[in-house]
Amino acid sequence: MRQTLLTAIALFSTLSLAAPISAQAGETPAQVKRLLQTGACSGCDLTGVNLSGAHLIGADLRNANLKGANLKGANLEGADLAGANLEAANLTRAFASGTSFNNANLTNADLSDAHLHNAQVDGAVMIGTNLTGADGFDINLGIGGGEE
Repeated sequence: MRQTLLTAIALFSTLSLAAPISAQAGETPAQVKRLLQTGACSGCDLTGVNLSGAHLIGADLRNANLKGANLKGANLEGADLAGANLEAANLTRAFASGTSFNNANLTNADLSDAHLHNAQVDGAVMIGTNLTGADGFDINLGIGGGEE
């Protein structure tokens, strides 16, 4: 009896510590499910979604709307977020090695303590972006406008 009780407590503790991944008002739970199952959700509306701690390695999120999304501690290694709207998104401690943020909107996004190794941010809008404590090398960063 005691062993069963300890097993139940351990199982409950493990489940309660898992990062919640959920859709908030304005998102389609089916799109969150599709992303987690297939790793592809190009153009999806994921406004305000909670994907903290999610493993999104190689995910296709081109042109997705992730405004206000919680991607804290998410693994975005090799993910394609080109053209995505990440305005006010929380990417604190995100692992974004080899991730493309080309032409993405990172206005007021929080990338503090993020790992941005080999990240591509050419043409990204980074007004008010928090990069405190972020580390990275070999970053493709285009600054300024094109020549006319």
